[in-house]
Amino acid sequence: MDVGKRPHWACLVTPEGEAALNRPVANDERELSALFASVPKGTLLVVDQKRNIGALPLRVARSRGLEAAYLPGIAAHQAAKLFAGDAKTDERDALVIAKTAIGIPDALLPVPEPDETRDAARAMAAARDYAVACATRDKNRLRSLLLESCPAFEAECDLSDAATLSAMAAIGGPWAMLDAGRASVSAAARGMGRRSLEAALSAAKSCTRPPELMLAAENPQVRMLARRISEAMAEAGRLDGEISALLAGDETYRCLRTIPGIGPRTASELVIAIDVGEFPDHDHLASHCGIAPRNRRSGSSISSVSASRQGNKRLKNLLIFSCNSLCRSGSRFGEYYRRCRERGMCHGEALKATARKRMKVIYAIMRDRVPYAA
Repeated sequence: MDVGKRPHWACLVTPEGEAALNRPVANDERELSALFASVPKGTLLVVDQKRNIGALPLRVARSRGLEAAYLPGIAAHQAAKLFAGDAKTDERDALVIAKTAIGIPDALLPVPEPDETRDAARAMAAARDYAVACATRDKNRLRSLLLESCPAFEAECDLSDAATLSAMAAIGGPWAMLDAGRASVSAAARGMGRRSLEAALSAAKSCTRPPELMLAAENPQVRMLARRISEAMAEAGRLDGEISALLAGDETYRCLRTIPGIGPRTASELVIAIDVGEFPDHDHLASHCGIAPRNRRSGSSISSVSASRQGNKRLKNLLIFSCNSLCRSGSRFGEYYRRCRERGMCHGEALKATARKRMKVIYAIMRDRVPYAA
C-alpha cells in the first residue's frame, strides 16, 4: 500500500507475482476495513510510512488480524529503479512495494506492536524536538539582528541563559538596555551575573549607535524573539521532564541511565527508537545508529575503511556527543578515549571510536535489562 493523506493505493500481489487487486482506497476506517476483510487470510500488509498517514491502515490491519511490515521510503525509491519505466505514480509505487516485499523480503522492517507508554513518549519527544527547532531558528534570527546592530554585544550574549533572554524580552536590544540604565537591566535580568551584565553593557558602549529609525525597528523584534526563545526552551524542558517521568517505570530506561555518559535525553531516545530484538548483535545495532565504520573492498585494488554516513542521524549525534562527558573521566571509556588520542586520532575520531566501544555495553544492557557494572 502506497499510503497518502486522503487516498491510498492498494496493490494485492499473489506469490506468483500476479496483481490480483490494484485500486485506490480512501483513508477511511470503514473502507480500509472492507478492503482488508476481502483479502485472503495470511496476507501481509506492507506500507512505506508507518506513522502519520500510515498509522490508520496499520491500526485497521491489526484489528483484522493481518500482519504488517514496513518498507522505508528510501528503499522503495531505490527499488523502483529495478522496474521498467520511470513514471512516478501511486499505482506504480504500490506495485513496486508489493513486488519488492515478495522478491526481497530482507528489505522489510517489522512494525512493532503498540506500546502505550513508548508511543506517548515518542509523541512528546517529537513535540520537544519541534520546540528545540523553533528555539534554534529564533536564536539564529536574533543573533543576526544583534550582529547587524552591535557585534561586540552579540559576542558577550549567551542566548541559552534565561536571565539574558528575560532582559531582552522586557527591554529590547543593546541600545535600549543602555538607555534604560543598569538598574532597570539588573531588575529585568534576575539571575544574570554582575560580571556578565557589565561585560555586555561595556561591549555595547564600544560600538557606534545605529540610526534611531533602525533601533525603532530592531527593539520590537528583539523583544518578540527573546520571548519566543524563552517559551520554547521552557516547553522543551517541561517535555523532557514529562518524558523522564513517563519512562521512569521502564526497566530498559533505568538500566541505560547507569551507563557512563548516558543521561535522560539519550536514554529516552534509545528506548523510543530501538527495539533491540530486531538486531542479532551489537554490530548490526551500531550500523543502524551510524557509528560503525564502512569497509570498501574490490579484489586487491581497493581496500579502505571510512566513516559511515548512513544510519539514524539523531541517535548517531546523541551517542557521539554524549561521549564528551567521558573525555576526562576515570571510567573505562575515558581511558579508551585517551588511548585513542595517544594513537594519533583527533578529538572527533576518538569520540566516534568511544561511542562504538560503548555500543557493545548499550546493546548488552538493552538485551538483558541489567544495570551497568564496570
